[in-house]
Amino acid sequence: MEVVNVAGRNAVLRSLPGVDEVLGSDEALGWLALLPRTRVVSLVRGAIEEIRTEVLSGGKLAEAECLSRVKDRVNQSIDGLLRNPLRPVINASGVILHTNLGRAPLGQMAIDAVVETAGAYTNLEYDLATGLRGKRDVHCGELIERLVGAPGIVVNNNAAAVFLVLNELARGGEVVVSRGELIEIGDGFRIPDILEASQAILREVGTTNRTRIGDYRRAIGPETKALIRIHPSNFRQIGFTGRVSRRELAALARSESLPLVEDLGSGYLEGLEQSGIEREPTVGESLAAGVDIVTFSGDKLLGGPQAGIVAGRAELVRRIRRNPLFRALRVDKLTLAALSATLRAYFAGRPEELPALRFALESEESLEGRAHRLVTRLKSNREFQVEAVPGRSVLGGGSTPMQSLPSVLVAIRPAGRLTAGRIQSRLRANEPPVIARIEKDRVLLDLRTVFELEEDRLTAAVLEATRVREG
Repeated sequence: MEVVNVAGRNAVLRSLPGVDEVLGSDEALGWLALLPRTRVVSLVRGAIEEIRTEVLSGGKLAEAECLSRVKDRVNQSIDGLLRNPLRPVINASGVILHTNLGRAPLGQMAIDAVVETAGAYTNLEYDLATGLRGKRDVHCGELIERLVGAPGIVVNNNAAAVFLVLNELARGGEVVVSRGELIEIGDGFRIPDILEASQAILREVGTTNRTRIGDYRRAIGPETKALIRIHPSNFRQIGFTGRVSRRELAALARSESLPLVEDLGSGYLEGLEQSGIEREPTVGESLAAGVDIVTFSGDKLLGGPQAGIVAGRAELVRRIRRNPLFRALRVDKLTLAALSATLRAYFAGRPEELPALRFALESEESLEGRAHRLVTRLKSNREFQVEAVPGRSVLGGGSTPMQSLPSVLVAIRPAGRLTAGRIQSRLRANEPPVIARIEKDRVLLDLRTVFELEEDRLTAAVLEATRVREG
């Protein structure tokens, strides 16, 4: 039997086409219209070698299928390489700031600003009044100062902001931090690692669950260069806990002539007061409480693009701005365009124009109406049971992890050969992909994070994903 298998395998290997044979096919004319010949030759060679390896590893392939299999593989490669890898998805998960889905979708003002800026030269670092070189800080700096009450600069994310601040203010010295705030954030990044990478020396105080002002006071010594307070992000402690207030910590920092830095994380400015979510401290409130430097994200509760903002005492911000690492961490014109437009929405008193805040503010009654309309449209399919059920949405993105919002979900319970996992997999394979969640063998769709303009495509995707297919 082994001899027969070896003989069959060798016959298949001999049937693999050569590069010239593949290039002589009709399909190759289409490839050569899309790509330079050298690229096509490379892809054909790669496809032949991949199939050769599969056959040698025991893969089943008929001799007559060799040429078509190579052409299929090349087609797949070209489709994958020429398609934008960043694909819009329909977020039906109910997680408003979904880190894996890019957090906050941009508002229309920000989208328009990016489009206007992307294809043109701009005054990014050019002073139109004087004709001299300018600074890119000006495009967001004044808005930041008017919104939070202190000057600010922008870098590429909040971790970079914390890193830059400590590298400038505490490099080579100690920064005092509570043990209960040394958390791990997304994708395995740990706050202690970021702080230590800044070349500051961590001086941990207190215990995991309780830290008192006396712990900070006793830790301050000749090597201390800063105190830091860190937002808990996705982490919450309950029960026997204690944390020093901003005002108390700020008073201690002032008495010791030390800067107090706060990593606020989510960057809440305003707009969620009516959402029912536990109120996050605003950036302005943190600064008003005596914090010297605040860092926060642009793409969490602020509702804009990925960015990190450093705001606070003018002389400290100037120092941080002059740090050589600022150039390595600065943002480009597209981020500045989107962030500036986002900040202008706040300045104009229209934060509800930002999708993330609008999603959080949508009422349960509105969601119930949308859910029932979707159920009605889906009931034509008898292969599953569908109903509107009460549920909860969450903000996500490292903000208020213990808080959720009441919602009304569309629950799909499959019947027959379909399973919830199979439906979810088909939804992800849809164009555009649909991201849903599974609970108790039901696929759940939360319309809180679905744009109303996406509802027709969502309906079509669900009907296709739940269709029983032959074979």
